[in-house]
Amino acid sequence: MVDAIQLELIKSQKRTFVLDTNVLIHDPNAVMNFDEHKVIIPITVLEELDKLKTGKHTIAADCRQAIRVIDQILGCAPPAEVEQGVPIRRYDESPPLGTLAIMMPPNDPAVSFLSPANDNIIINHICSLQHTSQDEKVILVSKDINMRLKARGCGIESQDYHNDQLITDVEFLSKGYQEVTGSFWEQIQQVSTIQEQGRTLHVIPKDNLTIEVYPNKFILDEQGFIGQIKSITSTEVTILDLSHDFLMQQEAWGLQPRDIYQAMALQLLLDPDIHLVNLTGAAGSGKTILALAAAIEMTVASKRYRRIIATRSVQGLDEDIGFLPGTEEEKMEPWLGAITDNLEALHCDDECTHSSIDYILKKVPLHFKSLNYIRGRSFQHSLIIIDECQNLTPHQMKTIITRAGNGSKVICLGNLAQIDTPYLSATSSGLTYLTERFKNFAYGGNIQLRGVPRSLLAEFAEQNL
Repeated sequence: MVDAIQLELIKSQKRTFVLDTNVLIHDPNAVMNFDEHKVIIPITVLEELDKLKTGKHTIAADCRQAIRVIDQILGCAPPAEVEQGVPIRRYDESPPLGTLAIMMPPNDPAVSFLSPANDNIIINHICSLQHTSQDEKVILVSKDINMRLKARGCGIESQDYHNDQLITDVEFLSKGYQEVTGSFWEQIQQVSTIQEQGRTLHVIPKDNLTIEVYPNKFILDEQGFIGQIKSITSTEVTILDLSHDFLMQQEAWGLQPRDIYQAMALQLLLDPDIHLVNLTGAAGSGKTILALAAAIEMTVASKRYRRIIATRSVQGLDEDIGFLPGTEEEKMEPWLGAITDNLEALHCDDECTHSSIDYILKKVPLHFKSLNYIRGRSFQHSLIIIDECQNLTPHQMKTIITRAGNGSKVICLGNLAQIDTPYLSATSSGLTYLTERFKNFAYGGNIQLRGVPRSLLAEFAEQNL
Protein backbone atom coordinates (compact mmCIF):
# COMPACT_ATOMS: atom_id res chain seq x y z
CA MET A 1 0.00 0.00 0.00
CA VAL A 2 1.06 3.62 -0.61
CA ASP A 3 1.61 5.38 2.73
CA ALA A 4 0.66 9.00 3.45
CA ILE A 5 4.18 10.35 2.78
CA GLN A 6 4.39 8.64 -0.63
CA LEU A 7 0.88 9.87 -1.50
CA GLU A 8 1.89 13.43 -0.63
CA LEU A 9 4.99 13.10 -2.81
CA ILE A 10 2.87 11.90 -5.73
CA LYS A 11 0.49 14.86 -5.32
CA SER A 12 3.38 17.35 -5.14
CA GLN A 13 5.21 15.86 -8.15
CA LYS A 14 5.61 18.31 -10.98
CA ARG A 15 3.93 17.22 -14.17
CA THR A 16 4.17 18.06 -17.86
CA PHE A 17 0.93 19.00 -19.59
CA VAL A 18 0.64 18.94 -23.37
CA LEU A 19 -2.25 21.13 -24.57
CA ASP A 20 -4.47 20.34 -27.55
CA THR A 21 -5.75 23.08 -29.87
CA ASN A 22 -9.35 22.87 -28.63
CA VAL A 23 -8.20 23.70 -25.08
CA LEU A 24 -6.67 27.01 -26.22
CA ILE A 25 -9.80 27.83 -28.24
CA HIS A 26 -12.03 27.00 -25.27
CA ASP A 27 -9.89 29.15 -22.93
CA PRO A 28 -7.21 31.32 -24.61
CA ASN A 29 -5.62 31.90 -21.20
CA ALA A 30 -5.35 28.18 -20.43
CA VAL A 31 -1.54 28.17 -20.36
CA MET A 32 -1.69 30.38 -17.23
CA ASN A 33 -3.72 27.87 -15.23
CA PHE A 34 -1.32 24.99 -14.56
CA ASP A 35 0.42 26.40 -11.48
CA GLU A 36 3.99 25.17 -11.02
CA HIS A 37 3.84 22.52 -13.73
CA LYS A 38 5.41 22.53 -17.17
CA VAL A 39 3.15 23.34 -20.12
CA ILE A 40 4.03 22.19 -23.63
CA ILE A 41 2.37 23.29 -26.87
CA PRO A 42 3.17 21.12 -29.92
CA ILE A 43 4.14 23.02 -33.06
CA THR A 44 1.18 21.31 -34.75
CA VAL A 45 -1.16 23.15 -32.37
CA LEU A 46 0.40 26.49 -33.35
CA GLU A 47 -0.14 25.61 -37.00
CA GLU A 48 -3.82 24.84 -36.33
CA LEU A 49 -4.23 28.13 -34.47
CA ASP A 50 -2.59 29.93 -37.39
CA LYS A 51 -5.08 28.43 -39.86
CA LEU A 52 -8.08 29.39 -37.72
CA LYS A 53 -6.99 32.89 -36.64
CA THR A 54 -8.25 34.75 -39.74
CA GLY A 55 -11.73 36.28 -39.94
CA LYS A 56 -14.37 37.78 -37.69
CA HIS A 57 -15.66 34.47 -36.34
CA THR A 58 -15.65 33.95 -32.60
CA ILE A 59 -13.21 31.05 -32.95
CA ALA A 60 -10.79 33.29 -34.86
CA ALA A 61 -10.79 35.88 -32.08
CA ASP A 62 -10.12 33.16 -29.50
CA CYS A 63 -7.21 31.83 -31.58
CA ARG A 64 -5.68 35.30 -31.86
CA GLN A 65 -6.01 35.81 -28.11
CA ALA A 66 -4.34 32.45 -27.40
CA ILE A 67 -1.46 33.33 -29.74
CA ARG A 68 -1.00 36.70 -28.00
CA VAL A 69 -0.84 35.04 -24.58
CA ILE A 70 1.78 32.56 -25.81
CA ASP A 71 3.82 35.36 -27.42
CA GLN A 72 3.63 37.44 -24.23
CA ILE A 73 5.07 34.58 -22.17
CA LEU A 74 7.80 33.57 -24.61
CA GLY A 75 8.82 37.17 -25.34
CA CYS A 76 12.39 37.39 -26.65
CA ALA A 77 13.53 34.08 -25.17
CA PRO A 78 16.22 32.32 -27.27
CA PRO A 79 15.24 29.15 -29.19
CA ALA A 80 17.01 26.85 -26.75
CA GLU A 81 15.02 28.28 -23.83
CA VAL A 82 11.75 28.08 -25.78
CA GLU A 83 12.42 24.38 -26.34
CA GLN A 84 13.33 23.74 -22.70
CA GLY A 85 10.70 25.99 -21.09
CA VAL A 86 10.25 29.72 -20.45
CA PRO A 87 9.12 30.77 -16.93
CA ILE A 88 5.46 31.82 -16.87
CA ARG A 89 4.97 35.29 -15.38
CA ARG A 90 1.37 35.96 -14.41
CA TYR A 91 -0.59 39.18 -14.22
CA ASP A 92 -0.38 39.55 -10.42
CA GLU A 93 3.41 40.16 -10.59
CA SER A 94 4.08 37.15 -8.37
CA PRO A 95 7.28 35.15 -8.91
CA PRO A 96 7.28 32.98 -12.07
CA LEU A 97 5.50 29.68 -11.58
CA GLY A 98 5.79 26.85 -14.08
CA THR A 99 7.21 26.98 -17.60
CA LEU A 100 5.93 27.08 -21.18
CA ALA A 101 7.70 25.28 -24.01
CA ILE A 102 7.07 24.66 -27.70
CA MET A 103 7.47 21.00 -28.75
CA MET A 104 9.09 20.53 -32.15
CA PRO A 105 8.71 17.30 -34.17
CA PRO A 106 11.30 14.77 -32.92
CA ASN A 107 13.96 13.46 -35.28
CA ASP A 108 13.29 9.84 -34.41
CA PRO A 109 9.77 9.66 -32.96
CA ALA A 110 8.31 6.63 -31.25
CA VAL A 111 5.58 6.42 -33.87
CA SER A 112 2.21 5.06 -32.81
CA PHE A 113 0.13 6.29 -35.78
CA LEU A 114 1.13 6.45 -39.42
CA SER A 115 -1.82 8.64 -40.46
CA PRO A 116 -0.85 12.30 -41.08
CA ALA A 117 -3.89 13.62 -39.16
CA ASN A 118 -2.93 16.40 -36.73
CA ASP A 119 -4.29 14.52 -33.70
CA ASN A 120 -2.09 11.55 -34.57
CA ILE A 121 0.96 13.78 -35.07
CA ILE A 122 0.46 15.27 -31.60
CA ILE A 123 0.10 11.81 -30.03
CA ASN A 124 3.28 10.67 -31.81
CA HIS A 125 5.10 13.71 -30.39
CA ILE A 126 3.97 12.81 -26.87
CA CYS A 127 5.02 9.18 -27.33
CA SER A 128 8.49 10.37 -28.31
CA LEU A 129 8.58 12.73 -25.33
CA GLN A 130 7.70 9.91 -22.97
CA HIS A 131 10.39 7.75 -24.56
CA THR A 132 13.14 10.38 -24.13
CA SER A 133 11.99 11.76 -20.74
CA GLN A 134 10.93 8.72 -18.77
CA ASP A 135 11.33 10.51 -15.42
CA GLU A 136 8.61 13.04 -16.34
CA LYS A 137 4.88 12.42 -15.96
CA VAL A 138 3.41 13.58 -19.27
CA ILE A 139 -0.35 14.27 -19.52
CA LEU A 140 -2.33 15.21 -22.64
CA VAL A 141 -5.04 17.83 -22.01
CA SER A 142 -7.77 17.80 -24.64
CA LYS A 143 -11.49 18.45 -24.83
CA ASP A 144 -11.77 15.93 -27.68
CA ILE A 145 -12.98 12.66 -26.11
CA ASN A 146 -11.86 10.57 -29.09
CA MET A 147 -8.34 11.98 -28.95
CA ARG A 148 -8.15 11.22 -25.24
CA LEU A 149 -9.21 7.64 -25.97
CA LYS A 150 -6.56 7.24 -28.69
CA ALA A 151 -3.92 8.65 -26.34
CA ARG A 152 -4.85 6.19 -23.61
CA GLY A 153 -4.62 3.39 -26.14
CA CYS A 154 -1.00 4.45 -26.70
CA GLY A 155 -0.20 4.45 -23.00
CA ILE A 156 -0.51 8.22 -22.58
CA GLU A 157 -2.38 9.66 -19.61
CA SER A 158 -5.02 12.12 -20.80
CA GLN A 159 -7.65 14.33 -19.20
CA ASP A 160 -10.22 17.01 -19.94
CA TYR A 161 -9.56 20.69 -19.19
CA HIS A 162 -11.18 21.21 -15.79
CA ASN A 163 -10.06 24.70 -14.78
CA ASP A 164 -13.40 26.36 -15.55
CA GLN A 165 -15.56 23.44 -14.44
CA LEU A 166 -16.82 24.61 -11.07
CA ILE A 167 -19.03 21.57 -10.43
CA THR A 168 -18.52 17.89 -11.17
CA ASP A 169 -22.19 17.10 -11.80
CA VAL A 170 -24.88 19.39 -13.20
CA GLU A 171 -27.21 18.04 -10.50
CA PHE A 172 -25.24 20.17 -8.03
CA LEU A 173 -25.92 23.35 -10.00
CA SER A 174 -27.71 26.06 -8.07
CA LYS A 175 -31.44 26.15 -8.86
CA GLY A 176 -32.02 29.60 -7.46
CA TYR A 177 -34.43 28.33 -4.82
CA GLN A 178 -34.53 25.91 -1.89
CA GLU A 179 -37.59 23.77 -1.17
CA VAL A 180 -37.83 23.03 2.55
CA THR A 181 -39.69 20.00 3.90
CA GLY A 182 -42.40 20.89 6.41
CA SER A 183 -42.32 24.40 7.87
CA PHE A 184 -39.31 26.65 7.38
CA TRP A 185 -40.01 28.52 10.62
CA GLU A 186 -39.86 25.38 12.76
CA GLN A 187 -36.12 25.29 12.04
CA ILE A 188 -35.56 28.90 13.12
CA GLN A 189 -34.86 29.63 16.78
CA GLN A 190 -34.53 33.42 16.59
CA VAL A 191 -35.99 36.00 14.19
CA SER A 192 -36.80 39.70 14.17
CA THR A 193 -39.38 41.11 11.75
CA ILE A 194 -39.40 44.65 10.45
CA GLN A 195 -41.64 46.64 8.11
CA GLU A 196 -39.89 48.70 5.47
CA GLN A 197 -41.59 50.62 2.64
CA GLY A 198 -44.61 48.34 2.74
CA ARG A 199 -42.50 45.19 2.76
CA THR A 200 -42.06 42.57 5.48
CA LEU A 201 -38.46 41.62 6.15
CA HIS A 202 -37.24 38.85 8.46
CA VAL A 203 -33.74 39.16 9.94
CA ILE A 204 -32.39 35.75 10.99
CA PRO A 205 -29.02 34.89 12.58
CA LYS A 206 -26.90 33.18 9.96
CA ASP A 207 -26.01 30.24 12.20
CA ASN A 208 -29.75 29.45 12.57
CA LEU A 209 -29.96 28.48 8.89
CA THR A 210 -29.01 24.99 7.76
CA ILE A 211 -29.40 25.73 4.04
CA GLU A 212 -26.91 27.36 1.70
CA VAL A 213 -27.61 31.08 1.44
CA TYR A 214 -26.78 33.54 -1.31
CA PRO A 215 -28.40 36.78 -2.54
CA ASN A 216 -31.78 36.58 -4.29
CA LYS A 217 -32.23 32.90 -3.58
CA PHE A 218 -35.84 31.90 -2.88
CA ILE A 219 -36.99 29.72 0.01
CA LEU A 220 -40.23 27.70 -0.25
CA ASP A 221 -41.77 25.40 2.32
CA GLU A 222 -44.74 23.05 2.36
CA GLN A 223 -46.78 25.45 4.52
CA GLY A 224 -46.95 28.08 1.78
CA PHE A 225 -44.12 30.39 2.92
CA ILE A 226 -42.07 31.99 0.14
CA GLY A 227 -39.12 34.23 0.92
CA GLN A 228 -36.35 35.88 -1.06
CA ILE A 229 -32.93 36.45 0.47
CA LYS A 230 -32.20 40.16 0.05
CA SER A 231 -28.94 40.62 1.93
CA ILE A 232 -26.31 38.59 3.76
CA THR A 233 -23.77 39.74 6.35
CA SER A 234 -21.26 37.75 8.37
CA THR A 235 -23.86 37.25 11.12
CA GLU A 236 -27.34 37.88 9.66
CA VAL A 237 -29.54 37.02 6.69
CA THR A 238 -32.42 39.28 5.65
CA ILE A 239 -35.36 37.56 3.92
CA LEU A 240 -38.16 39.36 2.08
CA ASP A 241 -41.56 37.81 2.79
CA LEU A 242 -43.45 37.15 -0.45
CA SER A 243 -46.98 35.81 -0.66
CA HIS A 244 -47.95 33.11 -3.13
CA ASP A 245 -50.86 35.19 -4.43
CA PHE A 246 -48.67 38.25 -5.02
CA LEU A 247 -46.18 36.26 -7.08
CA MET A 248 -48.83 34.48 -9.13
CA GLN A 249 -50.68 37.72 -9.88
CA GLN A 250 -47.65 39.43 -11.40
CA GLU A 251 -48.12 40.45 -15.01
CA ALA A 252 -45.71 41.42 -17.77
CA TRP A 253 -47.22 42.61 -21.06
CA GLY A 254 -50.37 40.61 -20.37
CA LEU A 255 -48.47 37.44 -19.43
CA GLN A 256 -49.01 35.85 -16.03
CA PRO A 257 -46.93 32.99 -14.59
CA ARG A 258 -48.37 29.47 -14.80
CA ASP A 259 -46.53 28.06 -11.80
CA ILE A 260 -44.54 29.27 -8.83
CA TYR A 261 -41.21 28.74 -10.64
CA GLN A 262 -42.22 31.05 -13.46
CA ALA A 263 -43.50 33.50 -10.82
CA MET A 264 -40.11 33.58 -9.09
CA ALA A 265 -38.43 34.09 -12.47
CA LEU A 266 -40.75 37.02 -13.25
CA GLN A 267 -39.96 38.53 -9.84
CA LEU A 268 -36.27 38.62 -10.79
CA LEU A 269 -36.92 39.80 -14.34
CA LEU A 270 -39.02 42.79 -13.26
CA ASP A 271 -36.79 43.80 -10.34
CA PRO A 272 -34.94 47.02 -11.29
CA ASP A 273 -32.18 46.29 -8.76
CA ILE A 274 -31.16 43.02 -10.43
CA HIS A 275 -28.83 43.45 -13.39
CA LEU A 276 -28.30 39.81 -14.37
CA VAL A 277 -30.87 37.02 -14.58
CA ASN A 278 -30.20 33.58 -15.99
CA LEU A 279 -33.00 31.12 -16.57
CA THR A 280 -32.41 27.43 -17.20
CA GLY A 281 -34.91 24.69 -17.83
CA ALA A 282 -36.24 22.15 -20.29
CA ALA A 283 -37.53 23.04 -23.74
CA GLY A 284 -40.97 24.59 -23.37
CA SER A 285 -40.55 25.65 -19.74
CA GLY A 286 -41.21 29.29 -20.63
CA LYS A 287 -37.73 30.84 -20.56
CA THR A 288 -37.97 32.91 -23.73
CA ILE A 289 -41.58 34.07 -23.43
CA LEU A 290 -41.04 35.23 -19.83
CA ALA A 291 -37.89 37.15 -20.80
CA LEU A 292 -39.54 38.71 -23.84
CA ALA A 293 -42.70 39.74 -21.98
CA ALA A 294 -40.66 41.32 -19.19
CA ALA A 295 -38.43 43.05 -21.74
CA ILE A 296 -41.35 44.63 -23.60
CA GLU A 297 -42.98 45.62 -20.32
CA MET A 298 -39.82 47.41 -19.19
CA THR A 299 -39.14 49.17 -22.49
CA VAL A 300 -42.65 50.13 -23.67
CA ALA A 301 -44.68 50.48 -20.45
CA SER A 302 -42.21 51.59 -17.78
CA LYS A 303 -39.52 52.83 -20.25
CA ARG A 304 -36.83 51.61 -17.89
CA TYR A 305 -34.66 50.61 -20.84
CA ARG A 306 -34.19 52.25 -24.21
CA ARG A 307 -33.94 49.14 -26.36
CA ILE A 308 -33.97 45.36 -26.44
CA ILE A 309 -31.00 43.54 -27.92
CA ALA A 310 -31.62 39.90 -28.77
CA THR A 311 -28.90 37.47 -29.74
CA ARG A 312 -28.21 33.78 -29.47
CA SER A 313 -25.49 31.20 -29.88
CA VAL A 314 -26.18 28.76 -32.69
CA GLN A 315 -23.88 26.03 -33.88
CA GLY A 316 -22.92 26.96 -37.43
CA LEU A 317 -23.86 30.62 -37.00
CA ASP A 318 -20.39 31.93 -37.80
CA GLU A 319 -20.33 30.18 -41.16
CA ASP A 320 -23.96 30.57 -42.19
CA ILE A 321 -24.67 34.23 -41.46
CA GLY A 322 -22.56 35.47 -44.36
CA PHE A 323 -24.57 33.54 -46.95
CA LEU A 324 -27.95 34.96 -45.91
CA PRO A 325 -29.21 38.03 -47.78
CA GLY A 326 -29.78 41.44 -46.28
CA THR A 327 -28.53 43.41 -43.31
CA GLU A 328 -27.19 42.00 -40.04
CA GLU A 329 -30.67 42.06 -38.48
CA GLU A 330 -32.23 40.38 -41.53
CA LYS A 331 -29.53 37.70 -41.45
CA MET A 332 -30.09 37.10 -37.75
CA GLU A 333 -33.88 36.90 -38.01
CA PRO A 334 -34.05 33.21 -39.05
CA TRP A 335 -31.87 32.26 -36.08
CA LEU A 336 -33.99 34.33 -33.70
CA GLY A 337 -37.27 32.76 -34.72
CA ALA A 338 -37.81 31.84 -31.05
CA ILE A 339 -38.11 35.55 -30.26
CA THR A 340 -40.66 36.27 -32.99
CA ASP A 341 -42.56 33.04 -32.23
CA ASN A 342 -42.97 34.07 -28.61
CA LEU A 343 -43.91 37.58 -29.64
CA GLU A 344 -46.71 36.04 -31.68
CA ALA A 345 -47.74 33.90 -28.69
CA LEU A 346 -48.04 37.00 -26.51
CA HIS A 347 -50.57 38.47 -28.97
CA CYS A 348 -52.35 35.33 -30.16
CA ASP A 349 -55.63 36.47 -28.57
CA ASP A 350 -55.60 39.86 -30.29
CA GLU A 351 -58.10 40.57 -33.03
CA CYS A 352 -55.29 40.80 -35.56
CA THR A 353 -52.10 39.10 -34.40
CA HIS A 354 -49.95 40.28 -37.30
CA SER A 355 -50.96 43.91 -36.79
CA SER A 356 -50.09 43.66 -33.08
CA ILE A 357 -46.68 42.17 -33.87
CA ASP A 358 -45.96 44.84 -36.48
CA TYR A 359 -46.98 47.49 -33.96
CA ILE A 360 -44.65 46.07 -31.32
CA LEU A 361 -41.73 45.77 -33.75
CA LYS A 362 -42.23 49.43 -34.71
CA LYS A 363 -42.88 50.60 -31.16
CA VAL A 364 -40.14 48.62 -29.43
CA PRO A 365 -36.53 49.22 -30.46
CA LEU A 366 -35.83 45.49 -30.82
CA HIS A 367 -32.43 44.78 -32.38
CA PHE A 368 -31.16 41.37 -33.49
CA LYS A 369 -27.38 41.16 -33.13
CA SER A 370 -24.85 38.54 -34.16
CA LEU A 371 -22.40 37.35 -31.51
CA ASN A 372 -19.64 37.88 -34.08
CA TYR A 373 -20.05 41.66 -33.92
CA ILE A 374 -20.76 42.13 -30.20
CA ARG A 375 -17.09 41.95 -29.20
CA GLY A 376 -15.76 45.40 -28.31
CA ARG A 377 -19.17 47.09 -28.12
CA SER A 378 -20.85 48.70 -25.11
CA PHE A 379 -24.64 48.74 -24.72
CA GLN A 380 -26.01 51.51 -22.48
CA HIS A 381 -29.51 51.43 -20.92
CA SER A 382 -30.30 48.26 -22.86
CA LEU A 383 -32.00 45.00 -22.01
CA ILE A 384 -29.88 42.23 -23.51
CA ILE A 385 -31.46 38.81 -24.09
CA ILE A 386 -28.98 36.03 -24.85
CA ASP A 387 -30.71 32.82 -25.94
CA GLU A 388 -29.14 29.33 -26.17
CA CYS A 389 -26.39 30.26 -23.68
CA GLN A 390 -25.61 26.60 -23.06
CA ASN A 391 -23.61 26.61 -26.34
CA LEU A 392 -21.21 29.32 -25.15
CA THR A 393 -17.84 28.68 -23.55
CA PRO A 394 -16.98 30.48 -20.28
CA HIS A 395 -14.62 32.77 -22.22
CA GLN A 396 -17.35 33.69 -24.72
CA MET A 397 -19.81 34.26 -21.89
CA LYS A 398 -17.40 36.70 -20.26
CA THR A 399 -16.99 38.53 -23.57
CA ILE A 400 -20.75 39.06 -23.89
CA ILE A 401 -21.58 39.88 -20.26
CA THR A 402 -18.90 42.58 -20.18
CA ARG A 403 -20.69 44.37 -23.04
CA ALA A 404 -23.37 45.55 -20.61
CA GLY A 405 -22.91 49.25 -19.94
CA ASN A 406 -24.45 51.67 -17.49
CA GLY A 407 -28.13 51.03 -16.77
CA SER A 408 -28.29 47.75 -18.71
CA LYS A 409 -29.70 44.37 -17.74
CA VAL A 410 -28.66 40.98 -19.11
CA ILE A 411 -30.99 37.97 -19.35
CA CYS A 412 -29.33 34.63 -20.16
CA LEU A 413 -31.47 31.69 -21.28
CA GLY A 414 -30.48 28.09 -21.90
CA ASN A 415 -31.17 24.39 -21.61
CA LEU A 416 -28.15 22.37 -20.45
CA ALA A 417 -29.69 19.21 -21.93
CA GLN A 418 -29.41 20.63 -25.47
CA ILE A 419 -25.73 21.46 -26.04
CA ASP A 420 -24.73 21.47 -29.72
CA THR A 421 -21.21 22.94 -29.52
CA PRO A 422 -18.36 20.42 -29.90
CA TYR A 423 -16.20 19.87 -26.81
CA LEU A 424 -18.78 21.40 -24.45
CA SER A 425 -20.72 19.49 -21.81
CA ALA A 426 -23.23 20.51 -19.16
CA THR A 427 -20.46 20.96 -16.58
CA SER A 428 -18.12 22.95 -18.88
CA SER A 429 -20.81 25.14 -20.48
CA GLY A 430 -20.54 28.89 -20.07
CA LEU A 431 -24.09 28.92 -18.67
CA THR A 432 -23.06 26.59 -15.83
CA TYR A 433 -19.93 28.67 -15.24
CA LEU A 434 -21.98 31.89 -15.12
CA THR A 435 -24.51 30.43 -12.68
CA GLU A 436 -21.84 29.34 -10.22
CA ARG A 437 -19.61 32.40 -10.55
CA PHE A 438 -22.49 34.86 -10.05
CA LYS A 439 -24.17 32.91 -7.28
CA ASN A 440 -22.98 35.39 -4.66
CA PHE A 441 -23.50 38.49 -6.81
CA ALA A 442 -25.83 40.83 -4.91
CA TYR A 443 -27.40 42.15 -8.13
CA GLY A 444 -27.97 38.86 -9.90
CA GLY A 445 -30.26 35.86 -9.67
CA ASN A 446 -31.06 32.59 -11.38
CA ILE A 447 -34.01 30.24 -11.58
CA GLN A 448 -34.21 26.68 -12.88
CA LEU A 449 -37.71 26.41 -14.35
CA ARG A 450 -39.63 23.17 -13.99
CA GLY A 451 -42.39 21.59 -16.01
CA VAL A 452 -43.22 22.15 -19.67
CA PRO A 453 -46.23 24.49 -19.94
CA ARG A 454 -45.81 24.75 -23.72
CA SER A 455 -48.17 21.83 -24.40
CA LEU A 456 -49.05 18.34 -23.23
CA LEU A 457 -47.27 16.95 -26.29
CA ALA A 458 -44.06 18.90 -25.54
CA GLU A 459 -44.16 17.83 -21.88
CA PHE A 460 -44.54 14.15 -22.78
CA ALA A 461 -41.75 14.41 -25.38
CA GLU A 462 -39.41 16.06 -22.87
CA GLN A 463 -39.98 13.28 -20.35
CA ASN A 464 -40.03 10.27 -22.65
CA LEU A 465 -37.86 10.92 -25.71
